[in-house]
Amino acid sequence: MNQATLSRSGDGRLTISGEFGFATASSLLTQGAKLVNQGQDLTIDLSGVTSSDSAGLALMLEWMDQFRAAGQQLHFLNVPESLLEIARVSNLADLLPLAKN
Repeated sequence: MNQATLSRSGDGRLTISGEFGFATASSLLTQGAKLVNQGQDLTIDLSGVTSSDSAGLALMLEWMDQFRAAGQQLHFLNVPESLLEIARVSNLADLLPLAKN
């Protein structure tokens, strides 16, 4: 079974663990929607991602739009190289708000 979780890890950080793609995008979108409009800027750490695909990138872009519309900032940390490569090929890499460790 394909699973992914979005959990709080403290200091305004969330961690994604598991698959980050087509099989889990719907579940993660629902989990992430609960975090918008809470008035808190967030960093999402993807170091626990075991596999990813273009749906993971689409989800990142959707979250960015949701947070921007709510006046909040969102950053991504430890984005898997495979996901960054998809973003580069799609000319989207410069749009991603990447956090530094």
